[in-house]
Amino acid sequence: MTTTSSGAEPDRTTADREIVVSRAIGAPRELVFEAFTQVRHLSRWWGPEGFTTTTRSFEFRVGGAWDFVMHGPDGTDYQEWITWREIVAPERIALLHGESRDDPNAFESVLAFEQAGDETRLVMRTVFPTKELRDEAVEKYHAIEGGEQTLSNLAAYVDELTRNDTGRNETTPKGGES
Repeated sequence: MTTTSSGAEPDRTTADREIVVSRAIGAPRELVFEAFTQVRHLSRWWGPEGFTTTTRSFEFRVGGAWDFVMHGPDGTDYQEWITWREIVAPERIALLHGESRDDPNAFESVLAFEQAGDETRLVMRTVFPTKELRDEAVEKYHAIEGGEQTLSNLAAYVDELTRNDTGRNETTPKGGES
């Protein structure tokens, strides 16, 4: 499994406002997509190392939202809101991510799930409204490292699912709350 901070050629109009993180995950893309789109899975791996997630509401459909709180290892709570803008199972998800439904600083992410032999290459391309917001996310919130850690957590969780035939039917969160 490899992690990189770059993917395909950047869009020249957004290159100074974007972050691209990718990872090869040793599982079929349908399983990786499922782990990314069902709350019983998300609550077990979402976020950088040391973070846990509490979901307030979750509706995975275009126009639906995921309202949640990320709990940092230092005890800080981060209010989060994701609105699903496009869903093409099991290939692509586009979303808007901010602190609330009407956050003017919300950023857009597109996730591409590409089957590559026995692995899935997940490419997460995030575009911020301004270069300054992107730079702040990188410098203050360590967005690149956090994105890499989040995809690493996803890879470890999916690996656990593939080793445990009953894992896809579990509903009790581990390390987080649903």
